[in-house]
Amino acid sequence: MPLSREPRLHPVAITELRPTQITVGMREVEAKRRSWKDHPDYKKGDFLGKHMIPVIWGHDGRYYVIDHHHLTLALHKEGVKHIAVTVISDLRGLDEESFWFNLDNRGWMHPFDAKGQRRGYKDVPKKITQLVDDPFRSLAGELRRTGGFAKDTTPFSEFLWADFLRRRIKPKQVQTNFDKALEKALKLAKSEDANYLPGWCGAIA
Repeated sequence: MPLSREPRLHPVAITELRPTQITVGMREVEAKRRSWKDHPDYKKGDFLGKHMIPVIWGHDGRYYVIDHHHLTLALHKEGVKHIAVTVISDLRGLDEESFWFNLDNRGWMHPFDAKGQRRGYKDVPKKITQLVDDPFRSLAGELRRTGGFAKDTTPFSEFLWADFLRRRIKPKQVQTNFDKALEKALKLAKSEDANYLPGWCGAIA
């Protein structure tokens, strides 16, 4: 049966968590690693207590992460072994196909690869450590941090911005001159072409 947010007070191994997306922005992962390192050791426990990972309890008894993939991967890379989770819904009673269908149609997964192409459910990695880099997701994350668009509650909003940017900026530029790509992204973000996107902040006067 569906649950309200239910904290799981016992720690869950990060290596046992299952992702619900294919990509992350590795620059954003690295930024979160730096932020974690900047936390004094005595504050790290409080940080983890305030950043429980939202998950779906899956058909196979495993926990499926539906947000904070970047943070989870960053913590793993920093040597954190376990993390607390919050169960959003219990779907253990569903078969595998019904489970993924429900995640998809309730906005709890993002099965798109690093080229922005939709893939099948079986292409979603089975481990957090198998997430792959999408440079345009990194660009979208940096764009938000520099004020290109506002934080929004729309699921996977940064991926929507990544797709917008992917169609207008060449991949080579993102890979070889990220600062120049960000400069172009900032101009694009203020244009009317982007007015349908979550967090759009309006055109340049």
